[in-house]
Amino acid sequence: MSSQTYHAIAHRKLKTLQSLIPKNWLLDPLPDPLPLDVRSLVSKSTVLTPDEFSITSSHDVTSLSQLIHSRALTSEAVTTAFCKRAAIAQQLTNCLSEVFFLPAIERAHALDVEYKRTGKTRGPLHGIPISLKDTFNIKGYDSSIGMASLAANPAKENATLVDILLEQGAVLYCKTNVSQTLMALDSHNHLFGRVMNPRNRRVTAGGSSGGEGALLGMRGSVLGIGTDIGGSVRIPAMCNGLYSIKPSSQRIPFIGQEIGQLPGIDRLGLQASAGLMATSVRDCELFLKTIADANPWEKDPNVAFGSWDGQGGIGKKALFGVMRADGITTPLSPVAKVLDETVEALRKAGLEVVEINAPAFKKYHSLANSFFGIGGNNHTFDILERIGEPLIPWLDTRLRRRKPADLMQLSDLHVRKSAFEKEMLEIWRDENGRMIDALICPVAPHPVPEIDRWNGVGYTSAFVVLDYPAGTLPVRDVSNDDLKDELPESEVLGGWDSRNRDLWHPSISDRSVYLNTKLSVQVVAPRLQERRLYQAMALIDEILHGANSEIRPSIQSRGTVA
Repeated sequence: MSSQTYHAIAHRKLKTLQSLIPKNWLLDPLPDPLPLDVRSLVSKSTVLTPDEFSITSSHDVTSLSQLIHSRALTSEAVTTAFCKRAAIAQQLTNCLSEVFFLPAIERAHALDVEYKRTGKTRGPLHGIPISLKDTFNIKGYDSSIGMASLAANPAKENATLVDILLEQGAVLYCKTNVSQTLMALDSHNHLFGRVMNPRNRRVTAGGSSGGEGALLGMRGSVLGIGTDIGGSVRIPAMCNGLYSIKPSSQRIPFIGQEIGQLPGIDRLGLQASAGLMATSVRDCELFLKTIADANPWEKDPNVAFGSWDGQGGIGKKALFGVMRADGITTPLSPVAKVLDETVEALRKAGLEVVEINAPAFKKYHSLANSFFGIGGNNHTFDILERIGEPLIPWLDTRLRRRKPADLMQLSDLHVRKSAFEKEMLEIWRDENGRMIDALICPVAPHPVPEIDRWNGVGYTSAFVVLDYPAGTLPVRDVSNDDLKDELPESEVLGGWDSRNRDLWHPSISDRSVYLNTKLSVQVVAPRLQERRLYQAMALIDEILHGANSEIRPSIQSRGTVA
């Protein structure tokens, strides 16, 4: 078909998207050029009332829920505020793919009427606006995942998680932009364009859940749901200074998503997880507990049975492990430094942190790469070629049609994976046989890089291979002092390591690009122990930030360890 076909579809789709934003919610005029940090433009606009600005700027889900339950705020007021701020975020970062603002406000109003009439709320998420990655099917709306031929094909039924969220009282109001095919680390496609990082437009917003990350970074959402098979929740969280958790694959319902792959092939390879991004660590618990308490295994046969309280927990005197490198790519100085600072803070607080040296860890790399290619990408290319849609430039040099893996190759991969999983169980015991509560390591071996320069997903995909729950925890901004640090003195480990060092090499990269970006750490727990992961993250967050966390400056109480 004509190569213009996908352009026409994109034009219609964008026109429809823009028409769904009320005219009095438009920023007029937009500054030209836009500043690198567009977040300040929110307070300068007249779209939000002072109350709406406060609602969206000063609260997390937990505090908003308390205010709605106490009737200090209505769901309609909260939803309207976030719809308006999401509209602003879309104009400044291009983060949305589907909007249903007016139906959301109508639902919020109906929830308020019901609450007033019955005196009862629907559930812990009653009246809370929640955004979702474009992959989640919502009846009547597209799940185009950045591919034009999947547009104008609205879903016929909701994803299982969508139904659970609605049952628990949530208000769904938008879906968010992703990378084409979900396979890129920068959220860019021909249908909607590129998602921009709101705190620094020179750097990536991450992928593939980059629209979610940017929307939360703009405070156009307070809780965003994404998916993660290589780092697609944890990477955007790092890029936008957010908290995130990727659960084990059997924890949150995944049925009812468009992933651009041959139906059923995801059951043969690595299992993606539905995960979340939030502006506070305690909201991670609120979401995960709410889903667990909804008995999701009754609605999705792939979800493991287990209450929230049954999902592990840290000991009375927590023992942490630190894994500083993966043996493939050596972390650059700011990453190594913030890991050191985190470990030192824990030790000063009286906690024990032991060094984890796992030479076998680097085996994940070849396993992950082999699993990612088992389908040969042929179904994805079939979708694109229906209308002659080309790959985005970042994928054009990386993605090819290949011969799918045969039965013997799949069998060998799973044998190797099982052996690796067993070998890696050793990291959960120290040399004295004590159980390690959680592992701390980098999210990536580099700070948040320029657009299209994310180097790889090794530090995140490893825990997909192992199916361990893992989360991103923001620590601090890159400082001017960080920019003075030297390149690693160790021997270059290979091509991945060489390209990583290019991101810090003074003759190749401008280090000033990293200013006003967030440095984060990754926290990991054993498989299916999400409650243990949350408790570890809450404890680390309390020690690092206390009541002065810049992530949500007006919230004084923090998540506590049970």
